[in-house]
Amino acid sequence: MSDSTIPFDNSYARLSDRFYVRQNPAQVPEPALVKVNHSLATELGIDPSWLESADGLGMLSGNQVPEGAEPLAQVYAGHQFGGYSPQLGDGRAILLGEVVDASGTRRDIQLKGSGRTAFSRGGDGKAALGPVLREYLLSEAMHALGVPTTRALAAVTTGETVLRQDGPLTGGIFTRVAASHIRVGTFQYFYAQQEIDAVRELADYSLSRHFPETSDDLEPYLSLFKRVLRSQAELIAQWMSLGFIHGVMNTDNTAISGETIDYGPCAFMDEFHPQCVFSSIDSGGRYAWGNQPNIGLWNLSRFAETLVPLIDRDQERAIEKVESALAEFPEYFAEQYTARFRAKFALPSDADDALIKSALGLLANQQVDFTLFFRRLTQVAAGAEVEPLAGLFSDQVQFVRWFDRWKETFDVSQLDSMRAANPVLIARNHRVEEAIQAGYRGDFAPFERLHRALQNPFSDQQEFADLEQPPSPEEKVRETFCGT
Repeated sequence: MSDSTIPFDNSYARLSDRFYVRQNPAQVPEPALVKVNHSLATELGIDPSWLESADGLGMLSGNQVPEGAEPLAQVYAGHQFGGYSPQLGDGRAILLGEVVDASGTRRDIQLKGSGRTAFSRGGDGKAALGPVLREYLLSEAMHALGVPTTRALAAVTTGETVLRQDGPLTGGIFTRVAASHIRVGTFQYFYAQQEIDAVRELADYSLSRHFPETSDDLEPYLSLFKRVLRSQAELIAQWMSLGFIHGVMNTDNTAISGETIDYGPCAFMDEFHPQCVFSSIDSGGRYAWGNQPNIGLWNLSRFAETLVPLIDRDQERAIEKVESALAEFPEYFAEQYTARFRAKFALPSDADDALIKSALGLLANQQVDFTLFFRRLTQVAAGAEVEPLAGLFSDQVQFVRWFDRWKETFDVSQLDSMRAANPVLIARNHRVEEAIQAGYRGDFAPFERLHRALQNPFSDQQEFADLEQPPSPEEKVRETFCGT
């Protein structure tokens, strides 16, 4: 491969054309590079220095389509906040193509904010710089935390101004890398039109791309469903153990790959509350922290509906099979959730969840910062004084009562697991917002500093100690927004 060549191998573009519309990105007047992810580029077999060249910037801004790319906008549908939208699709994103990375995994390279497509529904297809910086920071922070996620390859400004509700804003384009962009909503689009042959084509493609080990299974479509179900249960349990709220768990944002996708209205909690919501458009709290498992199950039920015609010719038998699989979700999720929280508290593997439940109740009642509590509890488990931990609680009596029970139960041999489960640093909302606002002023130093800090979230980093702190009352970010 020459320095200026990306090794594209575009399997999605080889599917029948009902799955997409071919579409080149829009031209932009004055693109400028904000950041290239060198390590990810290398992993993908792309020379980072080429991405930083004029030709690389041409690709990242949409001004040049590199050799081997086959740009397209994918079609999909989806339930959004419970209401079905029969056609959504990539309204401001273009899939440039796919590469096979160093580990042999096929990855999509997609531009977000690259102009109108057939699915823009009256929108301009553009992105403001703020959502671009936000997705870069959040997706890379999640990757560093060990959470399955889409990745950030690059961010650029476009030299354009985009108009949004809060006025004219600097335009940007985000280059996203994903295991794929196949969603529950992709299956729903074709199922709703009773194009069962398309559902089958998509299912076969998903199996070969994501679950090749199922090739000899007697019931491959049921295997597909069960694997997606388990990956979603594991993902949601991991989100919750980190205090993460996705914020827009629509079926079009539920990836078959099991990756976290779409970082619009998401947030990490500061003070813990199970009904915590940040999304400006989630007025009913549908996607609150504590509701995420039930929503995951609801989304999986919608996926199951699309696969019923493939699972068994006898509809009743097919429904029985998917209902049996769905019935496994609550128990499997509970196992994943409990295991992650046992690790956070350094509890033995046979400990019941009473200590976990009582601790979370205490955090909610006293409005204690979720990440800071576990950070200080980990320090105490490692031998530090208890006073900084106790100082988080307004009612010391209740805290001491719980703490004494924890001391009797916690297993010091689990300390390494505890450290690996409790980050020192998360992408706190107010710090992300600080980086975004500075970026709009042309100052990317706060963005760079926050990004650098978040690459080692489980390490003590004295130079970034200020980023550990919760927001002051005037710094609190109470709402997060969709990138559109």
